Amino acid sequence: MMPKKLTYSDSGVNRETRAESKKALSMLESTYSLGKYGKVVQLPYGNIFLAGDRYLDLVIEGVGTKVLLAQLADRYDTIGVDGVAMAVNDVIRSGATPLALVDNFHVHVSDPKLVKEWLKGIVKGAQESNCPVPGGEIGDVASVIKGLTEGKGFDLIVASVGDVLEEDIITGTEIKAGDAVVGMRSSGVHSNGISLVRKVLFKQWGGKYEPFDTVDGFDKEIVFEALEPTKIYVKPFLNTTKAVKVKGDIHITGDAYVKFDRFMKYSKGIGFEFSNFKPQPIFDLIQKTAPEVGGEITDEEMLKTFNMGWGFGVVVDKADVDNAISVIQKSGVEADQIGTVTDTGSIVANYNGKKLKLR
Repeated sequence: MMPKKLTYSDSGVNRETRAESKKALSMLESTYSLGKYGKVVQLPYGNIFLAGDRYLDLVIEGVGTKVLLAQLADRYDTIGVDGVAMAVNDVIRSGATPLALVDNFHVHVSDPKLVKEWLKGIVKGAQESNCPVPGGEIGDVASVIKGLTEGKGFDLIVASVGDVLEEDIITGTEIKAGDAVVGMRSSGVHSNGISLVRKVLFKQWGGKYEPFDTVDGFDKEIVFEALEPTKIYVKPFLNTTKAVKVKGDIHITGDAYVKFDRFMKYSKGIGFEFSNFKPQPIFDLIQKTAPEVGGEITDEEMLKTFNMGWGFGVVVDKADVDNAISVIQKSGVEADQIGTVTDTGSIVANYNGKKLKLR
């Protein structure tokens, strides 16, 4: 009997329902003319608003169920890095420079020792992204947040604001066939697809391993492999924008490579073909372990859920590829060309000897 195909929806995150729910966001467009300046510019991955002589990019993000892995490991000093990364990596997509951060912890109990550990990660992330943290909030909401261990449940939200001059906005409207996609290396699963990771890898949620099991080929216990903080791309990205013209950029998070379809709405007639994936060992472990816990994750599902080794991408002219890669790597992040812009109107991936149509 063939194992059931396991998808992200089976872990409790339904892509179709989520996409349908997001349609309600169009209601917010009625507010775009409000405020002192009354101007909002819609971009492929978020919107910016006018504030005097420049535009501001305001983003609020969470780390999702990765907080449960922190509780499982009983380690809390890295999750704040994830929170900062999810916010600032989104702010830079418009071409903006992050200016500041604020955090919001909803907790079961605001234990001083836990708060100090949580904030260690916030401070580290702030230093990496060169952002002050002028404020934040901790709310004790025991009736809402329980967690795996009594008193240690929490949720984390981080907001960031950045600014960009009108002439520096990355609109995504000038992408053409023949352009290249340069990828910046991820540190692992980051903060996306974690519900599926938990379902497959950890016995707590029906998976295979105890959190502190060691697996051949890994340097750390499996829970710490999954907890590896999300990489922050502020420095390499901003350095790249100074060196070459960036036509589009993407934080490769939820929906992974399908997410490139947003560019197709702003630059008509284009498509994407990806042929260079460098998934860290944890991605292979997830896929190989799935059949042992009652499911199979197809290659297509892996590419629709996980970053598969590349956490951020920039679209540049073919002639600028080498320069972009050089600048990124001098900024301390591995980089390579991972794909090409086509005129097909579809998104395909060449992976494991197969050509997969993702969209």
